[in-house]
Amino acid sequence: MKNILKDMGFYKGVNLGGWFSQCDYSEDRLNNFITEKDFATISGWGLDHVRIPVDYNIFENDDGSYKEDGFVRIDNAFALCEKYNLKVIFDLHKTAGYSFDSYGESESGFFESEVLQERFYRLWEEFAKRYGKLNDRVVFELLNEVTDKSFSATWNRIIEKCIRRIRVYAPDTVILVGGYWNNSPEAVPDLEKPYDNKVIYNFHCYDPLKFTHQGAYWTDMIDKNERIPFEDSGVSEEYFEMRFAPAIRSAEENGTSLFCGEYGVIDTVSPEDTLKWYKCINAVFEKYNVVRSAWSYKEMDFGLSDKRLDDIRDELLKYL
Repeated sequence: MKNILKDMGFYKGVNLGGWFSQCDYSEDRLNNFITEKDFATISGWGLDHVRIPVDYNIFENDDGSYKEDGFVRIDNAFALCEKYNLKVIFDLHKTAGYSFDSYGESESGFFESEVLQERFYRLWEEFAKRYGKLNDRVVFELLNEVTDKSFSATWNRIIEKCIRRIRVYAPDTVILVGGYWNNSPEAVPDLEKPYDNKVIYNFHCYDPLKFTHQGAYWTDMIDKNERIPFEDSGVSEEYFEMRFAPAIRSAEENGTSLFCGEYGVIDTVSPEDTLKWYKCINAVFEKYNVVRSAWSYKEMDFGLSDKRLDDIRDELLKYL
């Protein structure tokens, strides 16, 4: 399967989670969590892009007016990416009225409110005006992880309207769209046919959750006390082929490509079992030409730069 992103130089990347999203928004966090040294490290790992999750309140005041210092931060991040030969997935992780994290965020009402949807469109128009000219190295991701299937029809309508408005200012920028169930590959077939030939389907994979999230303290979807070794997880290349099949089929039928924007293993899993999981999923990414970005570079319970992976990191990097 041909991949538009790969033709642009995107292949293997990593998320900069916890920098401009899922954070306390303190000056110390925004200024120091990720620094130039980190961009140099990522480039030295042989990766070619970063996914930068951002929250709307980095750029917007409560009334929807803009914070210029937020855009300056992104300008600086993009400049560092260019310096270290890294391309960018620019991901709006939270918008006014919606966050994938219903436990930790108080956002609500986006899918029911035309006012909040208009605010979303306007913010993306602003991004398009500022960054559309960087279309050779910056890709837009409209929104992170829609949750409920009930949002599907509304989300498809929002996608179409938002892309139409972005295209006025950024006609050539590649745009990523994902489906419900937190960007499940199973939800990809319910996305509308891409608006144009520069729209790509996006999915995430933390399967099986009972393995990749064992011990996770923020979800009630698993038994927090259960621990599962890789050999008992049911993971294999065949397992991932089965999980990805709906997304692969839909992308082929609609003449587009696939991007896996998040995948990874929690830090309670042993380094050895972490490596085994990455080897399996990597084989299927390679088979179906899926561009991907692992979660996450630093800390955030999944940190690839964390000390615990020092002994296996060189081997692990082969399978991102």
